[in-house]
Amino acid sequence: MATITLNYNTRNIQAQRALDYILSTGFFTTATNKTHYKKSRVEQSLEEVENGKIFFLTGPKQI
Repeated sequence: MATITLNYNTRNIQAQRALDYILSTGFFTTATNKTHYKKSRVEQSLEEVENGKIFFLTGPKQI
């Protein structure tokens, strides 16, 4: 089995339609590989808040 990696602009509607058509034929499957996925700064910040790394102070008495 061969693996093909496609890089395309997700905002490009024609590229998205072409990919949808290729996948709709049933010959191909998709596999997500999270090792190459780089989180944005916003996603990293939200993850830090969820993990308790960032604390919100509501007043000077909490310092």
